[in-house]
Amino acid sequence: MLGKIKLGISIGDPNGIGIEITLKIFEDRRLFEFFTPIIFGPIELLENQKKHFQLNSNLILKKKNQETNKTKLNVYDLEMPDMKLVFGEASKTAGAMAFKSLKFATQALKKGEIDALVTAPINKETIQSEDFKFPGHTDYLAKELEGNSLMFMVSDSLKVALVSDHVAVKDVPTVLTPELLKQKIEKLEHSLKQDFNINRPKIAVLGLNPHTGDKGVIGKEDDEVIRPLIKELSASGNLVYGPYAADSFFGHQTYRQFDAVLAIYHDQGLIPFKTLTFGEGVNFTAGLSRVRTSPDHGTAFEIAGKGVAQIESFRNAMFLARNIYLNRKKKNTQ
Repeated sequence: MLGKIKLGISIGDPNGIGIEITLKIFEDRRLFEFFTPIIFGPIELLENQKKHFQLNSNLILKKKNQETNKTKLNVYDLEMPDMKLVFGEASKTAGAMAFKSLKFATQALKKGEIDALVTAPINKETIQSEDFKFPGHTDYLAKELEGNSLMFMVSDSLKVALVSDHVAVKDVPTVLTPELLKQKIEKLEHSLKQDFNINRPKIAVLGLNPHTGDKGVIGKEDDEVIRPLIKELSASGNLVYGPYAADSFFGHQTYRQFDAVLAIYHDQGLIPFKTLTFGEGVNFTAGLSRVRTSPDHGTAFEIAGKGVAQIESFRNAMFLARNIYLNRKKKNTQ
């Protein structure tokens, strides 16, 4: 079918809700019109969870050098852990399994064996090891895919990107340089054009300090770093505006006037994003040579194993990955 893609899925933390959601989603047979899914994880583990949740997903073992099955959930089989996995439990065994799935899925993405990757949520503490010393997926993928990543939260009504993502709040003023800010604005503008077909994107930049510093009374970064760069870019013809005070910007729904918003630090962008769109939003890693998305929620240990996990955000992540892949493919052939 035209527009059908090979979609890789990493299982995330197996003690969380990632596998449950994936199995639930592909009970809808219509999705095979858009995706040939390949999930990276032990087929025994997937069968166990399928039985636990009383689901009917069709799993098939994907063997090397064989074509993927276009109407079943293909499983790139990985070794089952020796230690027992328990729903809702933070364990190093589960963390190691999450990394193994991510590693093999990323390798397949790099080789072009899959067109795009959706990552189920990980536990950022238990996944840490000698091979994974990163704050999260974004930084790991930036290293593996050799790009300057941009954490970009996407929904139908709101798009929010971050200048700094998994950085301690006390360190944000230190990392906020004109060079970094310019790089992130350029990455965001490029992604809006390439990945979302917005020819002349209009971007709002939030300020760092309350009231954007009140002319230096509450901090100088807005006047010394952000305003001069926005003025420079605007003079060059870029539709970049700000800095805006974050509290009133979202409270007055000013974000509706822009194609995307660039927040300076993690919670400044993600608190309003998740408040306005939670359960529907998607985390997209822009700025890389390959397409990766993920749902906007975490491992949800508190509901793991109960069969009540919602699929909307993960499903949206799948379709966004497909849309971006096809948009890039179309532009590369023009």
